[in-house]
Amino acid sequence: RWYRLAADQGHADAQFRLGLMYADGEGVPRDEAEAIRWYRRAAEQEHAGARINLGFMYAEGLGVSQDATEAVRWYRRAADQGHVTAQFGLGLMYDAGQGVSQDDAEAVRWYRRAADQGDADAQVNLGLMYAEGRGVPQDAAEAGRWYRRAADQGDADAQVNLGLMYVKGEGVSRDAAEAVRWFRRAADQGDADAQANLGIMYVKGEGVLQDYVQAHKWLNIAASRVVEPVRGREMVIRTRDRIESKMTVAQLAEAQRLAREWRPEKRGQGGPVTTGH
Repeated sequence: RWYRLAADQGHADAQFRLGLMYADGEGVPRDEAEAIRWYRRAAEQEHAGARINLGFMYAEGLGVSQDATEAVRWYRRAADQGHVTAQFGLGLMYDAGQGVSQDDAEAVRWYRRAADQGDADAQVNLGLMYAEGRGVPQDAAEAGRWYRRAADQGDADAQVNLGLMYVKGEGVSRDAAEAVRWFRRAADQGDADAQANLGIMYVKGEGVLQDYVQAHKWLNIAASRVVEPVRGREMVIRTRDRIESKMTVAQLAEAQRLAREWRPEKRGQGGPVTTGH
């Protein structure tokens, strides 16, 4: 009620917050079209948060017809104001060629602007661009540097990628123990690829003492989650089943208990912004 009173007087942040209430169905019935209306009023007053959310609504087709070109237009307006989420979103649009011509160099430019502000998702994507040599010269060491910045913030994808670099010795000195450390951090968050990799490290005794109980636990957890491609999941199951013949009944029971009792750590998800001018 108070947000509406201020919004009707033209207060941009109140308009933005009223849009949030409608988008989330808090205090009012959920109404994405009404959220769009209030976001637009705030966005026209240069409210960066409203602009990025308006871009997100157009990108996802929420409350409006899906329109990648319109999404890009709003992302760009917020990105030019220095809004990190908009910069990352604009990088994604150039990366995928949605609403704009596909352009790796332009994707890198926007990822870098967001990454320099500490956005972990942008740091991961910038690392991938360096790893693959898209939009920049291929540079494994530079890829590792960006992965590490995101990994230190708790990004599971970056932690897995960094772990793989230590396994292969790409851009860093080969170090199985360091690979295990990064796989474990991502595995604890619920990343199925990290769980599978950690299980395999325990099977082989690389970076850790060989331990079939821990190997079975992690492979079992990974097998119960989505692992892409499908062949990857089949490999995890085959590896898990193969080591069962080397385990005692007690070891197998312990591994299964550990897998049942395991719970992932929590980490925030991306999406529209909820604060900020």
